[in-house]
Amino acid sequence: MKSFLHILFFLFFGCVFFQAQNNTIAIEAKLNSVSRELLIKQEIVFINTSDSILKNIFLHNWPNSFRDRKTPLSKRFIKDFKKELYFTKEKNLGKTTIKNLTLNFENVQFNELENNADILKIALNKPLIAKDSVKIFLTYTVKIPNAKFTGYGKTKEGFHLRFWYITPAVYNNGWQLMSNLNIDDLYEKATDFKINLKIPKEYILESNLNQNKIELANFNNYYLEEKNRTDVTLGINYIKQLKSFKTKNTTVHTNLLNKEISDESATEILNREFHFIETFLGKYPHKDICIDKITQSKDPIYGLNQLPNFLRPFSDTFKWDITMFKALSRKFIENTMLLNKRTDHWFLEGVQNYLMIEYIEKFYPDVKLLGEVSNYWLLKRFNFSKLDFNDKYPFVYQFISRKFLDQALTTPADSLSNFNRKIANKYKAGLGFRYLKGFLGDTILNSSIKDFYQKKQSKIATSQDFKEILATKTEKNIDWFFNDFIKTNKKIDHTIESVSIKKDSIEVTIQNKRNITTPVLLYGLKDKEIKFKKWITNVENYKTVSIPKKGINKVALNYENLYPEINTLDNWKGLQNKIFNKPLKLSLIKDIEDPYYNQIFYQPNASYNFYNGLILGVKLHNKPLIARNLELTFAPSYATKSNTAIGSFSVLYNQFFEKTNIYKIMYGVAGQTLDYAPELSYRSFVPFVNVIFKRKDLRDATQESITAKLLHINKEIPLDQIKSDEDNYDVFSLSYNYINPDIIKEFRYNFSFEYAKNFSKLATDLRFRSLSTSDTQLDFRLFIGTFLHNNSVGDYFSFGLDRANDYLFELNYFGRSESSGIFSQQYIIAEGGFKSVLPTRFANQYMMSFNASIGIWRWVEFYNDVAFLKNRDNPIYFGYNNGIRLNFIHNILEVYFPLYSNNGWEISQHAYPQNIRFTLTGNISSIYNFFRRGFL
Repeated sequence: MKSFLHILFFLFFGCVFFQAQNNTIAIEAKLNSVSRELLIKQEIVFINTSDSILKNIFLHNWPNSFRDRKTPLSKRFIKDFKKELYFTKEKNLGKTTIKNLTLNFENVQFNELENNADILKIALNKPLIAKDSVKIFLTYTVKIPNAKFTGYGKTKEGFHLRFWYITPAVYNNGWQLMSNLNIDDLYEKATDFKINLKIPKEYILESNLNQNKIELANFNNYYLEEKNRTDVTLGINYIKQLKSFKTKNTTVHTNLLNKEISDESATEILNREFHFIETFLGKYPHKDICIDKITQSKDPIYGLNQLPNFLRPFSDTFKWDITMFKALSRKFIENTMLLNKRTDHWFLEGVQNYLMIEYIEKFYPDVKLLGEVSNYWLLKRFNFSKLDFNDKYPFVYQFISRKFLDQALTTPADSLSNFNRKIANKYKAGLGFRYLKGFLGDTILNSSIKDFYQKKQSKIATSQDFKEILATKTEKNIDWFFNDFIKTNKKIDHTIESVSIKKDSIEVTIQNKRNITTPVLLYGLKDKEIKFKKWITNVENYKTVSIPKKGINKVALNYENLYPEINTLDNWKGLQNKIFNKPLKLSLIKDIEDPYYNQIFYQPNASYNFYNGLILGVKLHNKPLIARNLELTFAPSYATKSNTAIGSFSVLYNQFFEKTNIYKIMYGVAGQTLDYAPELSYRSFVPFVNVIFKRKDLRDATQESITAKLLHINKEIPLDQIKSDEDNYDVFSLSYNYINPDIIKEFRYNFSFEYAKNFSKLATDLRFRSLSTSDTQLDFRLFIGTFLHNNSVGDYFSFGLDRANDYLFELNYFGRSESSGIFSQQYIIAEGGFKSVLPTRFANQYMMSFNASIGIWRWVEFYNDVAFLKNRDNPIYFGYNNGIRLNFIHNILEVYFPLYSNNGWEISQHAYPQNIRFTLTGNISSIYNFFRRGFL
């Protein structure tokens, strides 16, 4: 009887769906909450709406993306320096087990695509012609993964399910296939759904479909049904999670709540948001819209949602309003505009961020980027505190583009760096629509967006369709936008070359400094008041235009930051004849660039070493928050222990390359003075060139560089000594560095050559760190160094076994000359890399050392080192040592406890605590780079 009812269920729905133009999906499912499994019977009616004859059909099986560490999702996490899925216990994994699959009630061949466990290929028994359809019947189980990986799966409260069912891939000029990469961009056609779901009695179901419930003895039966939908989400929890707000036409279900905002106020805000979005797009076609915290948290308002709770720079109303508006507008767009979110994401992001910009402009035009914090006495003098909330869009674009780390808007979403995908490209796309609005006019852009929405609502579409609609509404050339602006990362940069004052007009010559030709907006200003503005087109190299003179004392380009420009500092000129067009301004710490001033920044500077003590000073520099090519730094300081004036300086020029394998070349000179021993200082002067190569792509974290430098070192010596070659010397250093900081298999190597008057040497340092399948760390290092010639006396320039002499003064030792005491125990892995101090500590001919460690438990490791040292007139010395390594933070915080070495059992020897070594870095940039891995 039960089987008969199942047949009737699918036959009935099949007959209804067969007449429709949408694909249809009928699901009968039962949740086993104990085993965390969904038992599913599913019928898919797939309609060939293309003009092609199909020989295969592809299905997206995203529940299977959690199956093991070989899936694209797991590999993606590794690239993002996240290893939770890779090493998780089997009980936390998810997978799909297909028990039966038929096509038109006949058995067919099907298989997973190689290296894509979440895509199924079905070989058709006969080709599927245009407008024809087939019925695919599946019986399968879905093991629900732990939600800690993506936010979807088993949670503490129950189950939050998204991408939980098998769905047909889209055929649009070929099959649009994509694996789950945790960027929530599954491409689906509008589908008619009928779902019969049984869940245990103690759970409550919430979904984004219309639903009815029938209560049974041990289960509740939920019937979900809706047409023209995609992305069915389910919340199955002990307690109801979502609150419902009834707006004029649509009910909003959400758990994005703020207890300070009443239901009445929330409903009023949601009505306003819906009205605003529908004014730009059109009516929302569904009765309900579901917005949950987990989905929203993947696309937050950066800079707002990350603030700690004790800071309240924004009102609760503003914070909830724009957070909800961003989530609501995104869901609105994704539920109705069916573009490929992996390849055409720029258009969806552009529309959504354009709406955000317009919403802020209309309802919160006076809100600052820092909110009320802008008025704090310490911050209100900063230029950054004067930024309006919408100024973050051009600011972030400049931040990333000036580093030449931006990517074209049409770059597939899975190829974007995390920073570009989550922030920068979204902002540039939104600015792009504002650019079009300014150039074409409000009416043309807004009506084009609305026409596109209404014509393509719930239909497969592309951004090309939008271009065609826009082109019919204007006679202006828009090829620049749909070619260079979105398809490349070419950068806009114009400047006012010259200004010539005529009798009643001003002739302005505009220079295009880059290789992209786009419209330019020219302003005439009275101080900061806009008196005149005009769009100038076809500025390929230089162009001179004439504007009215009346009431103008400045001319400027892109004064309102309507479009993204890489450099806006040279965008204006005053009409008065001044020797210095921009006066000098001193600013604290760092700030954004002020186009009206030449800025020098000063900031307190503090550091420490054993000989100077606490070093207090001020650093003067010209480096604003957004990188610039020429960087100047001067840092005078006072050492409290040595009572001396010390300091450092650097001059650095960054030359970026866009069409070669070289990312940038850094030309510079640096110098400093610091104590290296009690009451003895050194001075260094180092001209250098650093060539940094481009990564294969911006999701590839490898680093490759060549560095050449000439070091001049001059050391003070005690009064009773005579200066030797160890106290005043020059060394030419050339090195090649490669780093692949993969979280599973990290590989680094360095080749170096040094030449000085009395010696020359070659060295290589190879490091490999791997995590085994059981999450056990294996760490290996090989160092080989040899002198080509060595006429030096003593061991100052020799290879060090347990502690490098660091005659180049490149290692961050707190007490570099100490032979006893806590600072002598500081360990920086270099040269021999030994932790124990052996009878033979240096090699003046060659050294080969091998360092290894293996994980025992979490951050506890066992290390073992062996080395061969050769000194003149001495036989080869073989050294060894081993012990326990506490690797808390790799290369940042570590502790070494020696056990056994050439010295014997060290743990039983006198004064053993003095043999313990530690790694502790005071290098802030190293710590910062460790924690920001995978984002930029």
